[in-house]
Amino acid sequence: MALLHVNFFSNVLGVNTNMEVILPQKAYFTLPDKESYPVLYLLHGMSDDCTIWARRTSIERYATNYGIAVVMPSAQLSWYSDMAYGGRFFTFFSEELPDIVHDFFPRISKKREDTFVAGLSMGGYGAFKLAFRKPENYAFAGALSGAFDVKNKVIIQEVWDLAFGSNDKIDGSVNDLFFLSQELKKSIKEIPQLYFSYGKDDELVYAGNKRMEKHLTELGIEHICQEHEGSHTWEFWDEHIKDILANLPIKK
Repeated sequence: MALLHVNFFSNVLGVNTNMEVILPQKAYFTLPDKESYPVLYLLHGMSDDCTIWARRTSIERYATNYGIAVVMPSAQLSWYSDMAYGGRFFTFFSEELPDIVHDFFPRISKKREDTFVAGLSMGGYGAFKLAFRKPENYAFAGALSGAFDVKNKVIIQEVWDLAFGSNDKIDGSVNDLFFLSQELKKSIKEIPQLYFSYGKDDELVYAGNKRMEKHLTELGIEHICQEHEGSHTWEFWDEHIKDILANLPIKK
């Protein structure tokens, strides 16, 4: 596999930003050659950046057996949102970034069936937001320790205010995953495959994940939800990113 660090300019954000990209390499690629590679957009959590997945997990090694590209972009403290006071990060992730990726790496597939998104904590929230708002773009969304219930689990108020405006503006908005999933269910759009897991001892997101599991079940939206030993740690995420990869609907 090849690991690249890419600096580039975003017209949407109006600044230079960056991403880490893992690309399949024939020397290690054990699956048959393909004209294009599936891609997993892998999102980081709060306080981290595009380098963290490669530094704290073995994602490059794990991805080798799947023949996929992995794109790990930086999101700052945006919560993958068009911020109330800040950049238009949702627009960047949902519209501009895929175009940039395909321009730089033409062997990465543009097909929905080959496009997946996942993340941890804030990145899990971002993955589900992208899947719920742009289901036509993704065949799969996954979350590890997803911070789904943003209204009821404020971590740093100043960050929330910048991203969302205020807590009372979240319910029923484009930042409310529970509302977005209801609207998606009402639509005629194909729903991406959903997978999420969390640790039994993760006080930060445990209640929100249980709520999401109950909510999706009541809506009749198919999903896989798993509860494991562990907490909000890199040991947990390094172990269970392997579950994300194993559940990707990769066409062989």
